[in-house]
Amino acid sequence: MPDTDTRRDTRKADFEAAKRRKRIRRLVGEAIADFGMIAPGDKVMACLSGGKDSYAMLDVLLHLRDCAPVPFEVVAVNLDQRHPGYPEHVLPEYLASRGVPYRIEVQDTHSVVKRVIPEGRTMCSLCSRLRRGVLYRVAKEIGATKIALGHHRDDIVETFFLNLFHNGKIKAMSPKLQSDDGHHILIRPLAYVEERDLIAYAEDRQFPIIPCNLCGSQENLQRKQVKAMLRDWERQHPGRVISIASALTRVTASHLMDRKLFDFLGLVADGKPPAEADRALDPEDIAPPAEGAVIRFSPGRG
Repeated sequence: MPDTDTRRDTRKADFEAAKRRKRIRRLVGEAIADFGMIAPGDKVMACLSGGKDSYAMLDVLLHLRDCAPVPFEVVAVNLDQRHPGYPEHVLPEYLASRGVPYRIEVQDTHSVVKRVIPEGRTMCSLCSRLRRGVLYRVAKEIGATKIALGHHRDDIVETFFLNLFHNGKIKAMSPKLQSDDGHHILIRPLAYVEERDLIAYAEDRQFPIIPCNLCGSQENLQRKQVKAMLRDWERQHPGRVISIASALTRVTASHLMDRKLFDFLGLVADGKPPAEADRALDPEDIAPPAEGAVIRFSPGRG
């Protein structure tokens, strides 16, 4: 018989897992609603890599498919790129156990990338482009109306800083956009979900994770640096990453310098108070949180 402390710890772990599951489902539902990601009758192609993020995305989409008022289909698609040591049995067995329609597309893009990219260089960019091309083709073949990708909130924030630091752009990852070939709509249902929750959720659900380093390539060094920077910021100033993510939903074009977003040349004093006051900081928004306060992600709406 388990002792009292063990039973108490188990109940606490189960309680936290239930809260996490509810939180992730709520945030995914909010993102889908906020950006109109899924419409009645959609056939959503969930791109499944075997990593924690795509597993979680598929898991939540299946839940929403069964209980949401909007009827839609979900088809899981995995691209087997013929990486050495890839456990090709894992995903078919998992998907069959869930009873979800799926397709495993086999394309030896790994050999192409190895032939083109010099040894020691990062292969991720070319690999990603080849993978996108295959997924677009498969989406057309199966009649998918939406392509769902597993990028989460922290991926979006990291991409924002990568573009800011290295490309001189205010740009992140869009939660919903048109594909490069113009024929598909891509969605990111996990756009509001933080990675920490997804790590724990994968453990809760015991997903059969496939390692992401089978290709032998190293994670993009610049992204690793940004991830470390954000981790340090969050440790020193809890809630900072949430604030940054929220800021991406509250853009004041008149207080930036992009003439394509705001008509500076046509600006006149018409005697009417502007929608945005003439100040660079909003004092009520920069007060530090009270000690012990729970900091939550709050996207701007409208």
